[in-house]
Amino acid sequence: MELNEGKQERYFIVVRRSKKGLSRGSIGRADAETAAGDLIGMVYGGGGSAKSSGTVKKQDTYPLTRHQAQLLLFVSPASRRLELMCNVQLFSAICALAQDDLVVVKHKKDFQPCLVKNLIQIGKKDKPGVLQMLGFELDFVDTQHDILSKTTVPLPFFSAADIVQVAPSHLNTRQPLRDIIDLGLKRKAVSRINSMPALNSRNAKKGSIILNTDVSSTIQSLSHSSLEVGSMAEVISLNGLTVFGVIRWIGVPEGKKNCWAGLELDNEVTTCSDGTFGTKRYFTCEGNKALFVPLTNCKPDSRFLFLPNEIPKPLEPPSITLLEDLNEDVHPVAEQDVWSHLIGRMRGIQGHFNSCYLDATLFSLFTSSVAFNRMFSTSEDSEEGISHILRRDIVNRLRRTGFVPAESVMKFREQLGCKSFATEEKDPEEFITLLLKHVLHIEPLLKIRSCGDLAQGAYTHQIIVEKNQVGAVPSVQQLLEMSFVSSDLKFEEIPSCLIVQMPRFGKKFKMFPKIIPSTELDITDILHCSPRECFLCGHLAEYECVQCLMDHKLQPGKLKQYCTTCNTQVHIHSSRKEHTPQKLTVPDHLPEDAPVQRHQMQLFAVLCINTSHYVSFVKYGPNPRSWIFFDSMADRCGDDNNGYNVPVIRSCPEVGDFLSQSEEEMSTADVSQSSEMVRRLLCDSYMCLYQRTE
Repeated sequence: MELNEGKQERYFIVVRRSKKGLSRGSIGRADAETAAGDLIGMVYGGGGSAKSSGTVKKQDTYPLTRHQAQLLLFVSPASRRLELMCNVQLFSAICALAQDDLVVVKHKKDFQPCLVKNLIQIGKKDKPGVLQMLGFELDFVDTQHDILSKTTVPLPFFSAADIVQVAPSHLNTRQPLRDIIDLGLKRKAVSRINSMPALNSRNAKKGSIILNTDVSSTIQSLSHSSLEVGSMAEVISLNGLTVFGVIRWIGVPEGKKNCWAGLELDNEVTTCSDGTFGTKRYFTCEGNKALFVPLTNCKPDSRFLFLPNEIPKPLEPPSITLLEDLNEDVHPVAEQDVWSHLIGRMRGIQGHFNSCYLDATLFSLFTSSVAFNRMFSTSEDSEEGISHILRRDIVNRLRRTGFVPAESVMKFREQLGCKSFATEEKDPEEFITLLLKHVLHIEPLLKIRSCGDLAQGAYTHQIIVEKNQVGAVPSVQQLLEMSFVSSDLKFEEIPSCLIVQMPRFGKKFKMFPKIIPSTELDITDILHCSPRECFLCGHLAEYECVQCLMDHKLQPGKLKQYCTTCNTQVHIHSSRKEHTPQKLTVPDHLPEDAPVQRHQMQLFAVLCINTSHYVSFVKYGPNPRSWIFFDSMADRCGDDNNGYNVPVIRSCPEVGDFLSQSEEEMSTADVSQSSEMVRRLLCDSYMCLYQRTE
């Protein structure tokens, strides 16, 4: 047994459930290590006091510094500690925070910019067996009078997990100290630590941030003319603090003479709008996030700049097998956590080597929906099989950390059993069929009955219609119904998930220039042996007439089913005497006036394609405006040989605003006046994904 006497203290966090009963996320100190590789030491409980002592397997732990252990000990519940550790870039930045650094915290269900004031020790000082917890004392940043002007409004102590964003500094002198000085506070069990050097020079105003000369000159050398709609940009306020955002609009606003930019900020500022400037709307975003400034005030986002001849490499997260229990499912990111967990650059699934079809598909399937989680429980793969790789290295990683590196995706692609899927461009339906049918051996998602025959299985449905059968700007609801009726198809049962391919062929030919993705899909009238309403009187329908479908006197494009009485009356008309209505199969013993239950499915993702590149839109919560846009190759750092792709996730609430309109309003809207996100959704849709509302 090797003792730890005379050596630096060793701390750890438990990352796998221990047979000794230690829960994941527990913080401990290792006093010795056995020859078998077990750690002997103590585990800390609430308040930093020693709770128990014993042994734990070394492979079930992850090493920590004392500073990391103290920060994590103040985080509760324990599961949040592992989530924070998985976000390596954020946790590393939090551990290195200095005085007057700008951070964003989640406070009272809102995101609030703050300046770091002090580290706070929490716990009984100098008591044996106690590891004092560390929290942060922050200063509120007021936005009422000037953008991010500093005030002295006090805030409660925050844990490391409360910090969702750190605005980095480029000062070379930024070396956080670790010498603890008791400031003699009378507050019980709390002391401040003089461990954060101020970032401003003696002559600088408090609150300002001074950039390293090399980086500053690099930023200055970049012309604002290189900025365009979609660029990540920053604006520096009068007191030197910086706000970051995405340029959503560029032009000359009413009452101005020069070119201005409209930015959607990363965080709310109370003096900002939701996309309006003066009395006119220029774009749509969440309230208090739209900032309008002269374009000359904008600069490229310095957080993602790199100096010449210096290719930045993304930080490697810790091995996910150390941080996750392989037998544990990770739930989709909660709606209220999406902004802190997913939005931004280097978020989502990192693209590499023709992988956009797979990146966009996996992001759509697993980010917000649990409809496909069952594939993991039904697969009989070994622990290194493809379903476990998918679950552990991609799905759990995406949901827990918000980022999946290209290496994890390539490992998965290489296991698909076909070399071309690791190197060549493919279509999403090819990948979905291969994955579900041939690799995971999942039963078909759809059971479709054709012309009265036995039901056939399918994983996706390709819409096939004639262009004159629907309007110029059809909805998915209209296209699906027309596709089923014209081909005499019916669903045998309600699918748990419905993947619908739009009527387009190849990457270029589109039958319709725009398609409206219906947010709710009513499949009641295309279900076999399901009660349906009479088109005219609302009673139980017993007949269906395909020839009436396009009758201009009977709402063309609407499905026509009739009760016995209405069927007779409709077909008395001379123009319909040649029609051949078909008898419907309906459940026995249903009363004529029985209410018909509607069966609806909800849209949860849309895959889009433009110039051979796939992207996706995902609905991440019940709020109609909860939409995000994902591009696995939105940007690139470095050249083709030495660089890497930068995946980006953007919030696009304007998509929800557009889809909340009536179908008639959407079909007649001038899309050229809509935002880029709305145009891409309507014009480039390739596949719509729906799930059961239950």
